[in-house]
Amino acid sequence: MTKELPKTAKAVVIGGGIIGCSTAYHLGKLGWTDTVLLERKKLTSGTTFHAAGLVGQLRTSANITQLLGYSVDLYKRLEEETGLGTGWKMNGGLRLACNEERWTEVRRQATTAQSFGLEMQLLTPQEAFDLWPLMTVNDLVGAAFLPTDGQANPSDITQALAKGARMSGVSIFEDTEVLDLEIDKGKIRAVITAQGRIECERVVVCAGQWTRAFAARFGVNVPLVSVEHQYIITESFGVPSNLPTLRDPDRLTYYKEEVGGIVMGGYEPNPIPWAKSGIPEGFHYTLLDSNFDHFEQIMEQALGRVPALENVGVKQLLNGPESFTPDGNFILGEAPELKNFFVGAGFNAFGIASAGGAGMALAEWVTKGEPPYDLWPVDIRRFGRPHFDTDWVRTRTLEAYGKHYTMAWPFEEHSSGRPCRKSPLYDRLKAQGACFGEKLGWERPNWFADLFANEEPKDVYSYTRQNWFDAVGREHKAVREAAVIFDQTSFAKFALKGRDAEAALSWIASNDVARPVGSLIYTQMLNDKGGIECDVTVARIAENEYYIVTGTGFATHDFDWIARNIPAAMHAELVDVTSAYSVLSLMGPNSRVVLEKVTGSDVSNAAFPFGKVRTIGIAGCPVRALRITYVGELGYELHVPIEYATTVYDVLMASGGELGLVNAGYRAIESCRLEKGYRAWGSDIGPDHTPVEAGLGWAVKMRKNIPFRGREAIERQLAGGVKKRLACFIPEDADAVLLGRETIYRDGKRVGWLSSGGFGYTLGKPIGYGYIRNPDGVTEDFVLSGTYELDVARERISCKVSLSPLYDPDMARIKA
Repeated sequence: MTKELPKTAKAVVIGGGIIGCSTAYHLGKLGWTDTVLLERKKLTSGTTFHAAGLVGQLRTSANITQLLGYSVDLYKRLEEETGLGTGWKMNGGLRLACNEERWTEVRRQATTAQSFGLEMQLLTPQEAFDLWPLMTVNDLVGAAFLPTDGQANPSDITQALAKGARMSGVSIFEDTEVLDLEIDKGKIRAVITAQGRIECERVVVCAGQWTRAFAARFGVNVPLVSVEHQYIITESFGVPSNLPTLRDPDRLTYYKEEVGGIVMGGYEPNPIPWAKSGIPEGFHYTLLDSNFDHFEQIMEQALGRVPALENVGVKQLLNGPESFTPDGNFILGEAPELKNFFVGAGFNAFGIASAGGAGMALAEWVTKGEPPYDLWPVDIRRFGRPHFDTDWVRTRTLEAYGKHYTMAWPFEEHSSGRPCRKSPLYDRLKAQGACFGEKLGWERPNWFADLFANEEPKDVYSYTRQNWFDAVGREHKAVREAAVIFDQTSFAKFALKGRDAEAALSWIASNDVARPVGSLIYTQMLNDKGGIECDVTVARIAENEYYIVTGTGFATHDFDWIARNIPAAMHAELVDVTSAYSVLSLMGPNSRVVLEKVTGSDVSNAAFPFGKVRTIGIAGCPVRALRITYVGELGYELHVPIEYATTVYDVLMASGGELGLVNAGYRAIESCRLEKGYRAWGSDIGPDHTPVEAGLGWAVKMRKNIPFRGREAIERQLAGGVKKRLACFIPEDADAVLLGRETIYRDGKRVGWLSSGGFGYTLGKPIGYGYIRNPDGVTEDFVLSGTYELDVARERISCKVSLSPLYDPDMARIKA
């Protein structure tokens, strides 16, 4: 008897691959038993059925590693729960290193694994051979082994998840195509299918490579494209069933055992995009034509590692399209463009490894309005304006695909799709030796080469100090001793206007924004757990208007957070004005003297103190000047209407030359902020960290009886203490290279990892920041009483700890 489509549902999941079934499974576990999953054809018939099925766990983010670890835990118990086999084998995973640079990368990955609580063993070539005797090891430097990695059968896991969902009461309908969504005044009302209408408020789109086109119909941007991905399945030749999975990144290949044979695939540097004109109608349980010529480059690499493949029969060269994203991370979360429209897609050929955890996280996001922990690396709100253009997305995605197994260099920049968004100063800065990086499509000067000394403005990557180290040191010195201009036009900038602007922002912001016109306020915006969702600067421009500035990469996220949290009854409108203003940050002890030379306005300390905003004139240009700094020196952010930017820049440079004014880039900003102890959102602070834990309690308006979101959580922490606290670490070895994720040891016990790291040129030492964790509580005495070491690429180095800024702790230079 055919089950009838329900008329209503609490949530509708669109897509019956492993991600959709995992999400439905977890929604059922959370008690949302009236969830409906709709699959246009058959479960797994999109791309899940042809996935290779390797399950690895380690990523550069602790929380994404935790999410993948959850997948492993789920797959271990799923067969017992549902009675359906999953093909899960925890046979471990090997990763090879064939040169010293790769070995350094692997050793740093082992440190990262240790930081996140994963066991990762470093092996000699012979030890690797003992685990994987089919390979040649004459070119190996070493290998790493994760015992808890494994492999699974994608279709079997999906069917088990679907059965588990049904056991919880979830309804699953195959051969039920979603035709449309019914949306009224920005609210989802129903899902329209070929079989009928289902009234609902929440839709979860897990439609794989179909997601971008479907979501775009409703104004939602999901940056992914389809790319051909091939692997071979060999005949059986006695391969033991307990053989670990193997990744050989220097040869761009991966391997797993299957029915006594081998599955082997890889990531070629010249991938082939698929369905550029749209996915063909009726595409399901469908593979693409095998492309032996294109796969030959991968096969040649594999034969050098596994010579036996030359004499083994190949059952199939499987070619299936997979959805990939511009940064190689998958996409989760509630769309900023449409409330209650959730997405889980773009899994870059590691959807099987991610599915268990991704489904769990997405289900919690749907039911509770927020993820279980910070998932910024995969958050849909990390994207922005360039990602609406499919051609740009495809260009960048193909580069990311080609880099899937290449060296993951520190500070590496993408080269495709550039330049895209340019400051008016771009050509001037390029002519003066700027080496640009890119964020959210914006070209940003990272550092400046000395063209007179024949320096080339080009990054040369390594795991040691890179070629720009001395150039950034020059810029850092100029910040501390003279003056510099940073082009920070890419800052995201919003205007909040309306009669209730103050009341609305007072609820959203944890610091006191009810200050006089002309005030500048540094503030966080918190979730209900007290976690830091946004870290912004707010300038009060008028009684009913605020000007909000945040980081380049957080434009979509922060706009979405602020807009969603304006109380419904209040009259306040948020507008993105990013493209209206350039930002020239004039910083350094000589910055006031430079400014005095170009403006008739009084910019003395008495007339224009720290923490204020003024409108001044420069060469006939109206300039919104913010007396603030992120480098720890006297300075001004000059926000200039875009058409005036080059004029203001030219006047400043002409007048400031005799005072040592020079250009500087983002890497000098980073080194200066590390010395000053300023926090960076997305690394040092975020939704999992509160201001109390991050040492930012001074920026929270607890002394005033003003309600704000997250206040109760902060009150509880102030009363009961915290179990982690951000601290600064200074290695005794001045040559140590800190990149973040190095393990922190206190009195020989692992207590955390670095959230960020770099070099402080004024101090002449590396600097790192990270949270010290202790389940029994972390006080100032606890932090300062310990003896500390950092594990850097599996070598312990002694270090000192500090809770105070290393540079100008009394802020005398900033307020001069």
